[in-house]
Amino acid sequence: MNPLNLDAAVQEAVEVNRADRWQVYLRLQDLGIPCECPSDQPLRVQIQSATAAMQLWSVVKQLTASRQDLVEWLERCFDR
Repeated sequence: MNPLNLDAAVQEAVEVNRADRWQVYLRLQDLGIPCECPSDQPLRVQIQSATAAMQLWSVVKQLTASRQDLVEWLERCFDR
């Protein structure tokens, strides 16, 4: 795995529990967002755009929010 290029974008350490970290990593990879998941360290994500930041937020929220929070969030989206 190649280290992230810090000159190209902002690098964020994302704190998610160990069980969810790999799922977040794989989903971000699917979305084409550069990231790395070293053992026993926080997930590191390279944010290159506002879209990438929103996708990161969405992926983490889907895995960490309660079902009720997600239902309420979705209902608010449809109310607009």
